[in-house]
Amino acid sequence: MADLKFAVFGTGWWSQFQIAGWFEVGGVELVALYNRTVSKAEKMAERFNVPRVYGDPEELLQKEELDFIDIVTEVQAHAPLVYLAAKYKVPVICQKPMGPDYETCQKMVRACQEAGVPFLIHENLRWHTPIRAVKRIIGEGQIGQPFRARLRIIGYDDYANQPLLKTLENLVLADLGSHLFDTARFLFGEAQSLYCQHHRTRGDIVGEDVATVMLKFGDVTCICEMSNATHNQWGAAFPAFIVVEGTQGTLEVGPDYWVRIATDEGHQARRYAPPTYPWADNQSAWHASIVDCNEDLLQAFNTGQPAETSGRDNLKTMRLLFSAYESAARDQVITFN
Repeated sequence: MADLKFAVFGTGWWSQFQIAGWFEVGGVELVALYNRTVSKAEKMAERFNVPRVYGDPEELLQKEELDFIDIVTEVQAHAPLVYLAAKYKVPVICQKPMGPDYETCQKMVRACQEAGVPFLIHENLRWHTPIRAVKRIIGEGQIGQPFRARLRIIGYDDYANQPLLKTLENLVLADLGSHLFDTARFLFGEAQSLYCQHHRTRGDIVGEDVATVMLKFGDVTCICEMSNATHNQWGAAFPAFIVVEGTQGTLEVGPDYWVRIATDEGHQARRYAPPTYPWADNQSAWHASIVDCNEDLLQAFNTGQPAETSGRDNLKTMRLLFSAYESAARDQVITFN
């Protein structure tokens, strides 16, 4: 099968890991880069031997023969670029969160559907090695029927690498919350209700940097906690914690990649460490999941089979995200049909 030709839209800090992740998967050829500031695109092109750069996204779509594009820009630029891709009938991958509000997300999905082009979301947390193990263990019934869970991410002060984050009205819920809501759906299905509280701990940012959300998934009550303000004594390798309580046992995942299971029959422990790559920095666990996520997206393009994180599926995650903001603003539980 011939390599698929693609272009990356956006050459900020995160794009270096996204591009390296594609090369790790293989089966693709990066032929062009777009960035509003062309000099940034030129530096990235030199680093990854990309033949062409553009300062106009439509010119790129007009001149290049592409199998797909990968959008790695700030969230406000997602929708216009998705609409352009739909206009030129080019399949598109978009970074999470999909859009700045739920209505825009719906329009993005609709535009690609009407154009007849695949629309996929790069949502990588569910692809973390220990989280895939949790999904399997729950599915095998090793802890019985889950009834309570806690998913927690401690972020880190990345404002130096991504200064735009300081200016965003929607911050930690949009950034880390979109990860956690998607992972909760991956583990437990669709939510029937949620309640959210969030706040801001520092004066030099616009949005919230701490949030707590309680969701109801059938018989499972799931607490999602996220923070960019909590001091993280474990470092940045895998600052996530998972606890799932079931009728026959309890499962825990810590930042050390160990999955521990306690049942009446005894205790089990196994370490599910992700692979490491030479291009990853101290966020290697996060970056490892980029590869598995990209592999799933590429398989969807090659086979026509649905990706786990299609735009249509991710709408359900975006509904939770923007309902969380609504819940906090109204101080009310939000219910879903």
